[in-house]
Amino acid sequence: MRKRRTPCGFHCIKMNHLSVSFGDAEVLSDINLHIHCGTLTAIIGRNGAGKSTLIRAILDEIPHGGSIEFKNTEDGKIKHLEIGYVPQTINIEKNTPMDVYDLVAGFRYRTPVFYHSKKIKEDIKNVLAEFAADDLIDQPIGTLSGGQLQRVLLSMAVMEEPNLLLLDEPVSGIDKVGMDLFYEKMLTLKNSHDMAVIIISHDLDYVAKYADNVILLDKTVLCEGTPKHVYESDAFKQMFGGATYTYGNPRPREIPIKSSRISL
Repeated sequence: MRKRRTPCGFHCIKMNHLSVSFGDAEVLSDINLHIHCGTLTAIIGRNGAGKSTLIRAILDEIPHGGSIEFKNTEDGKIKHLEIGYVPQTINIEKNTPMDVYDLVAGFRYRTPVFYHSKKIKEDIKNVLAEFAADDLIDQPIGTLSGGQLQRVLLSMAVMEEPNLLLLDEPVSGIDKVGMDLFYEKMLTLKNSHDMAVIIISHDLDYVAKYADNVILLDKTVLCEGTPKHVYESDAFKQMFGGATYTYGNPRPREIPIKSSRISL
């Protein structure tokens, strides 16, 4: 990640009357949203609310009604929108004959994965260092823990500097230090790279502290706005109760991610 871009202020993605049905079961209904560049938007809701289905619809992995528009505006021109994605889970066999270098090289470079060059390896280490995963470069992917694999996938998701980054519960089960570093990294990405970040999360305390915008979903949008607006709504209290949260969008600490180890 090298570019530094100022948020343009235009919307990155616009959904109009989006709906998804599986057979006779309506999973999403009448979703209308504008997601702007340079923002961190969190999607929250109960299990089965349709959060992951919404991500799959954005990725055009499933049929849907309504429309989804993508716009990448630069110098007044609409350009192709690059999307990065990290799924909630990915299944890899333990005996898969591939290490992290092979995985990233096969994704990014046209050269055969068995062709190992010092330059490519150094480039890949720099990519992995975005999420403190550079020490995993020679590790077989089948031996990675769930958290280690997520760090590798996060590094790959941002390596092409996408305009839109979709994250489906990417940091579930990690410790507080790792959570702090992850969300601070998200702040850096969306502020410095004109990136729209959409994250599905059950970490309500972190969403309150770091998100610009929150979408409370239960098959349709029950409430949308700032964390304070959504968390103080009747719909939120009915779903999650009336706990007290600390709101704010702090500046990232001056701690380079590359020199920190995230405990996953």
